[in-house]
Amino acid sequence: MNAYVFPGQGSQFVGMGKALYEENAQAKALFEKANDILGFRITDLMFEGTEEDLRQTKVTQPAVFLCSVIPAIVAGITPDMVAGHSLGEFSALVLSGALSFEDALVLVSKRAMAMQKACELNPGTMSAVIKLSDEEVESICASVDGVVVAANYNCPGQIIISGALSAVESANAKMLEAGAKRAMLLKVGGAFHSPLMEPARAELAEAIQATEFHSPKCPIYQNVDASAHTEPAEIKANLVAQLTSPVRWTKSVQNMIADGAVSFTECGPGTVLQGLISKISKEVEVKAL
Repeated sequence: MNAYVFPGQGSQFVGMGKALYEENAQAKALFEKANDILGFRITDLMFEGTEEDLRQTKVTQPAVFLCSVIPAIVAGITPDMVAGHSLGEFSALVLSGALSFEDALVLVSKRAMAMQKACELNPGTMSAVIKLSDEEVESICASVDGVVVAANYNCPGQIIISGALSAVESANAKMLEAGAKRAMLLKVGGAFHSPLMEPARAELAEAIQATEFHSPKCPIYQNVDASAHTEPAEIKANLVAQLTSPVRWTKSVQNMIADGAVSFTECGPGTVLQGLISKISKEVEVKAL
């Protein structure tokens, strides 16, 4: 069985999608439709902008979404199962048929704006912890004063923690004392997938509930519980919970393999997920679209 996976924020680079836009009429039409929906020419920022332009959350998230979902639509893929890392879950929902391209883009844009506001309201940060077990990371986070939680279970020995700056810095020091190879702050705009995103979760919940979701053509393995879902009401609830819950990527990939996935194709900019999946399992084929 073939699984298709979609990356999240952080995979962006200037110039992404430009060749496809210039060479494929269907892709060009979808990019132009996105410009109309968003109310600004995101393609100009993606193709000719600066890294600083692309780092704005309101630009980053729709840009990564477009450069993940449009190539997959143009390729006409028919996945047996899908998953997306954080933001990538919206791309996965489009390819599974649960969400229309237009509705997903509107939600991605609203999500980006809501997260930006939450970051300003509750400033925070994230840190990558290398070579500690899940249990050690969770235990240290629980022992620190202030908000800090495990946010992304990316692959065995790589966990991202998230929370208030002072709490994350305290946790980093304890991680290194406990034997972590590295515990380093990331260049991110806020404490994603932590309780500090609660204002964004509440705002996005309203938009998601008002959007029509369909039964997907294939299972989507969602971040919050790493399980396969096909029921629209469950998919909606999990998508809302995702903003303040950890991304259980390791378990998602393991569950997809247990359910028959032998090949994983990453659709989107960069190669982050291919690297993570290779660390999770040496038995499966991993490639780019």
